[in-house]
Amino acid sequence: MKVRQAVLGDAGEISEFLQQLEKQGLRTLPSDAAYVRSHYIDHADKIQCAVALAEDGTILGLQILKVASEGNVYGVTAGWGIIGTHVRPNAARRGVGKALFVATHAAAVKAELENIDASIGAANAGALSFYESIGFRTYRTPEGKVCKCFEVTA
Repeated sequence: MKVRQAVLGDAGEISEFLQQLEKQGLRTLPSDAAYVRSHYIDHADKIQCAVALAEDGTILGLQILKVASEGNVYGVTAGWGIIGTHVRPNAARRGVGKALFVATHAAAVKAELENIDASIGAANAGALSFYESIGFRTYRTPEGKVCKCFEVTA
């Protein structure tokens, strides 16, 4: 599996598997290519947006790391990182998220982040388990969500 930075041309393929996640009830945010470009690949607060590729070049997943701005919609402390991970349904439980997190962790260290927040739907057992497995710990539970924190170390 290869990990690289996402480019604008990836938006259509990413959108396609985000729509699959939406149909399965695992995603509530928009899934169209324009949203992928503006909120993930080309977002002003982006530190990194990485994709994992299969041998044939198919995008298996993406992981976004942004810096939390003051008053962000997630209620995350300004200056913390905000992470999002999305894996193609047929690639789940194959190490895609963990491979992506190697690159994301390096980007977080380089950006000198102290903490990263993952705000997860309370009913999303797979995502809750994934983040716990890579060292995120629950630090708050607003209505319908579980917010996990990762303390960044070099």
